[in-house]
Amino acid sequence: MTLVYDHESPSEKLQKKKKHLVSDFISGKERSFMKRHSRILNDYFMEKFKSSMVDPEIIDKNPYAIIALGGYGREEQCIHSDVDLLFLFEKNVPDEAEDIIQEIVYPLWDIGLEVGHSTRSLKECVSLSGEDFVVLNSVLDARFICGMSILYSELMRQIREKVIRDKSDEIIKWLVQSGIKRHGRFGDSAYLLEPNIKEGQGGLRDYHAMLWIARIKYNIKQPRDLEYYGLLSHSEFRILKEALSFIWNVRNRLHYIAGRKCDQLHFEYQTELANALNLRKQNGLQPVERFLSKLHSRMEVLKQQYLMFIGEQGYTEKSKLSKKLNTQTQINGLEVKRGMLNFVSSEAILDSPDLLIKIFEESARLQVPLSSEAKRLLKEFIYLIDDDFRNASFALKSFERILFAPSTTIDVLNDMLSTGFLVRFIPEFKSIVNRIQYDEYHIYPVARHSLLTVKTIKKFGMPDEDKAGNQLCGSLYKELSSKRLLLWAALFHDIGKGEPTGGHSQKGAKIVKDILKKRGFKKSDIETITFLINEHLLLIKTASRRDLNDEGTVIACAGKIKDIERLIMLYLLTVSDSISTGPTAWNEWTSALLRNLFLTVLNILKKGELATGEAVETVNKKKEEILLSASLLQEKQKLERFFEVMSPRYLLYTSAKDILEHIRLYKKLGDTDFVWKVTRTSDSNRPGLFSKIAGVFTLNSIDILDTQAYTWRNNIALDIFKVKPPLDQIFETERWDKAEENLKSALSDELNLAEALKEKMSPYRTFRPRTSQRPNRIVVDNESSVFFTIIEVFTYDFPGLLFSITDALFRCGLDVWISKISTKVDQVVDIFYVRDFDGQKVDSPDQVAAIKDAIAEVLPGRG
Repeated sequence: MTLVYDHESPSEKLQKKKKHLVSDFISGKERSFMKRHSRILNDYFMEKFKSSMVDPEIIDKNPYAIIALGGYGREEQCIHSDVDLLFLFEKNVPDEAEDIIQEIVYPLWDIGLEVGHSTRSLKECVSLSGEDFVVLNSVLDARFICGMSILYSELMRQIREKVIRDKSDEIIKWLVQSGIKRHGRFGDSAYLLEPNIKEGQGGLRDYHAMLWIARIKYNIKQPRDLEYYGLLSHSEFRILKEALSFIWNVRNRLHYIAGRKCDQLHFEYQTELANALNLRKQNGLQPVERFLSKLHSRMEVLKQQYLMFIGEQGYTEKSKLSKKLNTQTQINGLEVKRGMLNFVSSEAILDSPDLLIKIFEESARLQVPLSSEAKRLLKEFIYLIDDDFRNASFALKSFERILFAPSTTIDVLNDMLSTGFLVRFIPEFKSIVNRIQYDEYHIYPVARHSLLTVKTIKKFGMPDEDKAGNQLCGSLYKELSSKRLLLWAALFHDIGKGEPTGGHSQKGAKIVKDILKKRGFKKSDIETITFLINEHLLLIKTASRRDLNDEGTVIACAGKIKDIERLIMLYLLTVSDSISTGPTAWNEWTSALLRNLFLTVLNILKKGELATGEAVETVNKKKEEILLSASLLQEKQKLERFFEVMSPRYLLYTSAKDILEHIRLYKKLGDTDFVWKVTRTSDSNRPGLFSKIAGVFTLNSIDILDTQAYTWRNNIALDIFKVKPPLDQIFETERWDKAEENLKSALSDELNLAEALKEKMSPYRTFRPRTSQRPNRIVVDNESSVFFTIIEVFTYDFPGLLFSITDALFRCGLDVWISKISTKVDQVVDIFYVRDFDGQKVDSPDQVAAIKDAIAEVLPGRG
């Protein structure tokens, strides 16, 4: 199609051409958008150069060239990228240069383009490039547009002869160090929730650094020369091009959606991008999770290619390798050169395929990294890993030595993952590679998280970890006799997440059972590993969602674990899993809850159900009280015999008065089938008190962090709320006074809290989270507690949530005795221990359904 624009200025033509081009790109018609975008800019500059009104006599005496720099120079012009220009003059920059800028650049600003320009003489440009490598970088991407072409050629010749020739090593070292600083600032984009697709590790800037280094060292002219000069293999260049194509597509669409230059992939853009790429739900992955999986895998390609490239050029962090330069391997077929491990030849691999795993084992043992050529050969010969290789005893022993090797700067397991070896050796691992969980909780893809969990466990006991507050984990790990089984469980603990639906722990345990059977593991070892995988969430769920003051909860937990060694392994796995998930999953509060639960369960497993000092003391006092009721020695002996047949749990949770009454009933039983006694209980304390307190706090904009509710035996309610202090510290006292008056009014029914809160809460009723659209979920549990029905509400937080739920519970005739606030991924989990107004659990199906409906009605998103 040819577009004709009559009677229009060059900038208006450019604007229309760009609008049409962007439209074609967004609709999928334009495959070479960045190159076409660069070329319509070229057309504009050439037309403006030809029609310039600046005195031609002055230009003839001091000719100039317009040169594209940066992304424009590379013909990578994205939708809202800056247009970087150099106006290069043969001699000193004339006064008329300002007129040229006004003619050419100002109209671009008028149509909203971001234009960065510099005006320099040839001599000045060469001098600045030698002094400031940032300036040199932009010149390395220079491309002639129009004007005096010989000026451009002379600039590039002088840059090479006067700057690059004498300073090439210094410049490349600066580029590598700048990359390290950039990665430190923007993070590893291959694993971030909101990656920077340009500046982060694995971002486009890593590719640019490869080009700059190749231009400096080998004088390449175009990206294809990376292959022609042998810097990348044919397949590596093809894979790199595919990765870049995807990332550029994402970057352009991100610019379009954001309406501006934007390289940070914020949550609010991710779902829209997934839709723009026409991705659909597949294998249990939401479209946005598929998008992020694809993006992370491409950025991982870019990251690994960059690391291999600078390593082959000899510009890795030599300080870390200097101590290993003289290290040698004793394995035939392997060698250490320049402090890096490699195969002697490709023939050696064909003769001894076991070298494919031995090179990793040797890397772990010697603490020497794999060379880029070794990684290349691993990918080339990975087909040799078949079922015979996988199930061979030598391969298993070698892999276990790698798994068991101390955690250091040489991350061998990660190398196994990035080269494809790990997936080939354990095919079941493939389903979790680059699998993203779309929330603000999980930082890493599942496979990377699994490897990090292994690494975290192996760090326990190291000095840095002890300083970080993990002394308990360190001492437990050092004394653990089953480290091998724990590390296998850590490697596989999330493998079930590759399955599309269902509980990943149970599915993972089943998958791993089959994996271990094929590899000849002992039955007892398989049972231990699969138990750890199946129950790896038990401790953290119990610690964060159950009342740890309830001995029944802790005893049930101990009953499920049964064995002290298993408890220690489960605790270490839980801590490392949480630490490796991210800061949202692991903090001082979580650490303290988990440690307290672990120590309590450990004590129970060591001493039995009545293990805690409080429990033992409680039972002994009850026995003494009961024995005091007997006046004769013979009666006391009979009572003591009753104690022998009573379960420990019964003795712990039943009052002395009730035990005596139950003994009397037992004596009446005789030969009859049953005996009963009907007792009228006193009225409960004020129902709905808890929800009214929560409502008053919401009304006064006081955020609730945690709660506990108790009822004394004299029917006095004690509700404890941990809250954030009011934001306005100056008027804090007035705020508390107002809240107190509101509570008095609410308790006397003078204040209708539901009506008072309606306006404050209405904006949040249709709230949707910025990441995943996980549905609200309500669980009614009548199994975990002897005395209470436990209600778990999974939803998204908003002001007044606690009041809304507890008010719904009150309207269902339920009294809240204990409340806990926890988290699951990016949702809040509110847990309530409740009884009905008669003091009973709620276990009829109709009651449970009514409770769920009442709560669901008040949750966000319902409207």
